[in-house]
Amino acid sequence: MCKTLVIVESPTKAKTIGKFLGRNYSVLASMGHLRDLPKSQFGVDTERQYQAKYINIRNKGELIKELKSKAKSADKVLLATDPDREGEAIAWHLAFILDLPETSPCRVVFNEVTGGAVKEAIKKPRPIDQAMVDAQQARRILDRIVGYKLSPLLWRKIRKGLSAGRVQSVAVKLICDREKEIQAFKPEEYWTLSAKLREGAKSAAFTAELVKSGGKKLKITNERQARELETRLKKEKYKVAAVEFKERKRNPGPPYTTSSLQQDAGRRLGFTTKKTMMLAQQLYEGISLGTSGAAGLITYMRTDSVRIADYAQKEAKAYLEGKYGKAYCPAKPPTYSVKSGAQDAHEAIRPADILKTPEDMKPYLSRDQLRLYAMIWQRFAASQMSAAVLDTASADIAAGSLGLKATGSVLKFEGFLAVYDKKDDGANEKEVILPKLTAGQELLLDKVLPAAQHFTEPPPRYTEAALVKKMEENGIGRPSTYSPTINTIQERRYVEKVEKKFLPTELGFLVVELLNEYFADIVDVEFSAHMEKGLDDIAEGHIDKVKVLDGFYQSFASDLAAAENKIGAVEIAPEVTDVKCEKCGRFMVIKHGRFGDFLACPGFPACRNAKPILKKIGVKCPLCGSEIVELKSKRGRKFYGCEKYPECTFVTWDKPTEKRCEKCSSVMLEKPDRAGQIKLVCSNSECVNGTNKNAGKKK
Repeated sequence: MCKTLVIVESPTKAKTIGKFLGRNYSVLASMGHLRDLPKSQFGVDTERQYQAKYINIRNKGELIKELKSKAKSADKVLLATDPDREGEAIAWHLAFILDLPETSPCRVVFNEVTGGAVKEAIKKPRPIDQAMVDAQQARRILDRIVGYKLSPLLWRKIRKGLSAGRVQSVAVKLICDREKEIQAFKPEEYWTLSAKLREGAKSAAFTAELVKSGGKKLKITNERQARELETRLKKEKYKVAAVEFKERKRNPGPPYTTSSLQQDAGRRLGFTTKKTMMLAQQLYEGISLGTSGAAGLITYMRTDSVRIADYAQKEAKAYLEGKYGKAYCPAKPPTYSVKSGAQDAHEAIRPADILKTPEDMKPYLSRDQLRLYAMIWQRFAASQMSAAVLDTASADIAAGSLGLKATGSVLKFEGFLAVYDKKDDGANEKEVILPKLTAGQELLLDKVLPAAQHFTEPPPRYTEAALVKKMEENGIGRPSTYSPTINTIQERRYVEKVEKKFLPTELGFLVVELLNEYFADIVDVEFSAHMEKGLDDIAEGHIDKVKVLDGFYQSFASDLAAAENKIGAVEIAPEVTDVKCEKCGRFMVIKHGRFGDFLACPGFPACRNAKPILKKIGVKCPLCGSEIVELKSKRGRKFYGCEKYPECTFVTWDKPTEKRCEKCSSVMLEKPDRAGQIKLVCSNSECVNGTNKNAGKKK
């Protein structure tokens, strides 16, 4: 019989923690939530202070039975779910299922899955925080109200399968508004001019850009003006008007929050928010480290705080001073200000142990796990180090009535940049060396560089990283909601990704316009931020959840009744393609099914012809000469094969090219290496240029 039963959320976490606690403890996983609102009905009584009807989740019966049995035979039950509102709510539901008293000190919280942190937390159990539970319940009820009241309206008026979540609707509106800005944008022409100058005939040349005319800022708007200035620059004499030398410090960034981690992983590693959070969860819950056992490598990954524990700062300073020297660490541990509105519930994302360097962890991590861990480790280490120091110089140069500007900088002390690889984005600091110029010094013209034409560009479409940043800046959603929101708006086909950027679909525009007209609050950025602030206030015990829910529901119910009477049915015309139906000759249209897009005959039900959409890559099949297309395996993994597959058996995981192997004339494939660089390899596994063992073989 175990003395203490500890319940966590995931099997991986249970396995890791079980090894820390020993045989006097039994550690089981709840597999997430065990109770929730029913799917078949609304489940919220708006007339009785928004009482929620919770039921046991289907297919969790056996697990609940096992947990009850273990709890009954244990001396003590501890609930060690994640240290956030969602985790607090899961613990609350577990306490209900296991008949634990409301005031029972059954809740334990730790920010990192390490032996020390877990054992220390076990010593300090506390009662469940009802205010945090209320905040999570309020969010769940708000989402249920919008989802179960507004979504059916969209089904009736537009089409089935749509949804209008409170946070997702604002996200779609941001994307649609950006697209409207792009469509309305009118590019303006401008030109730039630069000259190569020297101190003397044998000295090195440096570049100065034309910026002024007659002492005023210059704007070159057309080619004629650019050519005239180009001619003038060739005739003028050059003299240094003023020089400024100064020292500039570049400070490190704070350690990662959920938002900044998702942004950097997207920008530097090309990860989606979903992939970033999946990998971070794995690093947090525990990785097997060979004979050392399993341990969590990072602290909890859902946070909006940049705060660091004192002991972690001391450990970091000792390690960094030992590796780089005392000059690389400030005398006092650095502190970073928490953003206004942040919950600041627990620490920033950091390595649980700075001594576990990325190089040391390399044998135990997958390629993507290692890349993300290295990014987290470097960012934390850098945040605890001294600023980089640069010597900068700027020179104003006169050429008659024209003025040019030359700037340069040299890295004097690398400081925190020492932890980054020189090719890494984190160390991106170009050196541009200017000679030691003096005011009044005459310069020689080496050459005038050809005038360059430019056009102003519209604001860019949102990438996942940019959308997360915008949502965070505007207080829309919280760390735990960014990734699921982005996944949902794509699944609902409100937006699509084109070259890693979000483009709103016709459906997305239509839904946003409808919501904007009849439910302005739902898609209003300020209103959404106000609701998030209300949820934070509930969690901190400043306001009752009923008051927040009532403030939303009363006006929403009124808007819903008005919209039901005013909105007529809306039809979206299907997208017509240039593919003819082999059976009746009509041009086929794109339809959306539960397994993705497909081509269907518009003559349905008279003609029921349908087929998958094949994406050609512009390469001919080496076996039969047909087109090679992108295909998907049963597990959703992308591969490439002949459009006549499976009749033609050419298939490969890696993308074929038109190039042929110089050794055996087989098709060359694009294959990413461990660093993410694309290399060409031969599809013939027997060839000396080939490393792909599956190319050309039937799946």
